[in-house]
Amino acid sequence: MFTKEYIDSLPKDPLLALSKVTDKTLDFWDDIPPNSELNNIDFFLEAYAISNGLIEHLPEIRRYSPNLNEHQEKILDNLIVYFKNLKVDISKKLISIKTAHLTEKYSALLGNSFSYEFSEGDLKRIQELINQLRDHVTSSDYFDENHKTRLLSRLEKLQSELHKKMPDLDRFWGLIGDAGVAIGKLGKDAKPFVKRIKEISDIIWRTQSRAEELPSDTPMDLLSSSDDSET
Repeated sequence: MFTKEYIDSLPKDPLLALSKVTDKTLDFWDDIPPNSELNNIDFFLEAYAISNGLIEHLPEIRRYSPNLNEHQEKILDNLIVYFKNLKVDISKKLISIKTAHLTEKYSALLGNSFSYEFSEGDLKRIQELINQLRDHVTSSDYFDENHKTRLLSRLEKLQSELHKKMPDLDRFWGLIGDAGVAIGKLGKDAKPFVKRIKEISDIIWRTQSRAEELPSDTPMDLLSSSDDSET
């Protein structure tokens, strides 16, 4: 059965988690000896319930509704068809995501488009800060489970997409919004979280301003300073 330890070990990204649950379910089905007693219906019903919970966070994955108002053998057949269809959709989505990431990566590396380039030191530091953020969110009691899942998913994607050369930095600027939400929800308790996001944003701004050939001392609050000067 799907133990709590197994559920806790699933990737925070719901698509990757769904892929693992689907593979586990189909592998279990393949291991059932031919003509054996079909006494494992609970396993497949539990897998179906878990997959439904994950799909709630994946609007891009089609929702299938296997007919469960049948006798046990037919229900089992319907669930296997469900998981096989699900595996096809997951595989297509994962390939699409991987292709997009590789296209971005090599487009920048080959110089076919404008790209931002991190120094080795900055790249290493961002990785360290993302790891610290992930540990902080995981161990924190201040974030509710839904908020924690969203944050961990964003951090996992950021880390997987981080390369020395990148065509844009939009994903990182999205962390500023997460910091604002954390301050609004947690107040002073958000300080460790916000402090690390602030350091990441400083590195991102330094990298972006260098690529745009701005003066090295250009402050990140340039727009707000400009507004203040006009009033």
